[in-house]
Amino acid sequence: MVPYLPYPSSLSTLFMKPLDQQFATRLGFSALIPFVLLTFFCWVVHPQWMGFFIDAQLVYGIAILGFLGGLHWGVALLSGEANASEVKRDLLWGVLPPILAYFAMANMFVGFVVQMAAFIFSYQYDKKMYQRFSLPQWFVQLRFKLTCVVVTTQILTFLAANVRLIPN
Repeated sequence: MVPYLPYPSSLSTLFMKPLDQQFATRLGFSALIPFVLLTFFCWVVHPQWMGFFIDAQLVYGIAILGFLGGLHWGVALLSGEANASEVKRDLLWGVLPPILAYFAMANMFVGFVVQMAAFIFSYQYDKKMYQRFSLPQWFVQLRFKLTCVVVTTQILTFLAANVRLIPN
């Protein structure tokens, strides 16, 4: 039986070794591969096939927003010193973006706008949340870089859909 190990009273006492930071960074960037490939395919495939890649981009965006929400939940649940209203806000912010993005999929334009806004606002919220819990600066910088690539690919996918699908 594994003994119970209490979590530290503050997330600031948690740290990662440089090798773990590199691994986390590599995983973060590898998660961008579907965004980049789906964008690329929207520019090169026959317009008949674009709908599949556009939908896949939106669905993958929802999945990543859900993952980011899981990070919020993890940080909030490990925060023994936070007040109840902050924890509730963190938990709510963890589920709100993927739910809004899911319902926005009914329309491609609205779907991309909602997702881009959700990724940008999620990063902005994360900056404040991670500062509140003294998470390492490298993680906030990583989130910024990942968010920039995600939003750029979504803009480019949206442009491909509107440039390449315009009826002649």
